[in-house]
Formats: sequence, structure tokens, C-alpha cells
Amino acid sequence: MPKLSKLMFAPAAFAAVLFAQRPFGTLTSATPPDPLTIVANQVARLTSLLTLTTAQQTQATTIFTNALNAITPLQTTIRTDHTSLQTAVKSNDSATIDQLSSAIGTAQGQILSIQNKADAAFYAILTADQQTKLGQTHFFGGLGFGPGRGPGGPPPGR
Repeated sequence: MPKLSKLMFAPAAFAAVLFAQRPFGTLTSATPPDPLTIVANQVARLTSLLTLTTAQQTQATTIFTNALNAITPLQTTIRTDHTSLQTAVKSNDSATIDQLSSAIGTAQGQILSIQNKADAAFYAILTADQQTKLGQTHFFGGLGFGPGRGPGGPPPGR
């Protein structure tokens, strides 16, 4: 039975590691960073990647702050709608399920639009060399740099 016990131990150990993770990583707090920190970290990563000028950093900060401010109420609406959707599922309310699902999809589409417009505005402030450098990375071309989608993170749904 030694092989069986090893096979049973591996999933248990893996589960223990997963449950030990905090929502925002093992070395961070369970509290998400505030919007200003999110944007500052994002601009710092982009500055490191593309050697942004001070003027570009200021513009990028404005672009991504405005996008994040537009996205935040939509995210709140989505969370509220998800809670209501759970209630509708439990009560087998098909009409409400359809309505809330549609509302969530619309809000997610609005978020995607805001993020990609921010990406376009950011791309427009880059020099040709910076655009080329960005195009050569796996960080651009579908991933986007909108709030919550900075370099290194997968696009939503992946």
C-alpha cells in the first residue's frame, strides 16, 4: 500500500497549499490594494518595461486612473448582480436569471471597452520605438494594460 498512500498524499498536500494561499498571493495581505496603488504599480511596471518619460508617466497615470474610476462602479454592480443571481437560481426564477445574466454581460462588455480604450490612449502616447518594444513583448496585443490587467497577468477568462 505504499504507492496508494503516496497517491492519496499528493492531492491532500496540493489542496493544503491552495488553501494556504491568500486572495492576492502568499506574501500580500488579504486586502486588495487601493486604486492609487494599483495605478502606481502599473505605471512603474510600464516605466521599467518601456523607459517612460516623466511626462508619459503622468499621462499614463491619468489614463489608467480615469479608466479605473469608470470601471469601479461597474464592478460593484456586477458583484451585486451575482449575489442576486444566486438568489434567482435558488428560487428557480428563469426570468430574473435571464435579466441578471444579460446585465452582467453588458457590464463586463463596458469594462472591456473602457480597458481597451485606455490601452489605445496609452499606446498613442508612446514613441515609435516604445510601441515596437511593447509589440515585441507578450504583454500587448490582446492582453491590454487596462486596470487590473497589467503586464504579467492573463486576460480575463484565461
